[in-house]
Amino acid sequence: MLPTLLELSLKRGWRAVVQAASEERVEALNTLLWTYREESFLPHGTARDGHPGAHPIYLTAGDDNPSEAQIRFLVDGAVLADASPYTRVAYVFDGSDQDAVSRARAEWQAAKARGDAASYWQQDADGRWQQKA
Repeated sequence: MLPTLLELSLKRGWRAVVQAASEERVEALNTLLWTYREESFLPHGTARDGHPGAHPIYLTAGDDNPSEAQIRFLVDGAVLADASPYTRVAYVFDGSDQDAVSRARAEWQAAKARGDAASYWQQDADGRWQQKA
């Protein structure tokens, strides 16, 4: 799911930051983006790769945004202190994990309370995205 969302972001001409909850998860995402599809990969990097601002997709466990990305993806319960620099922030979570759902609901409520434009999308059984709220 995350690779598809990243592909769509790049097609829009957006740079993206993916924030995970740990460095170990950043490494797992790094591997995923190189191997998720046999015929292609998503151009990405981490601070360890050097030149962090040069990567269209930047993976991090922190709140850095060296490429001035327009969209930030938060995975594994990662928390973002300030959403204002972004055109869009996406919380990606497992809908079958009740703890993750509870955290996402809390983030939704906080976003609405701040007056942010918030929408909720869910994948259907065919893998298509359906707007739910």
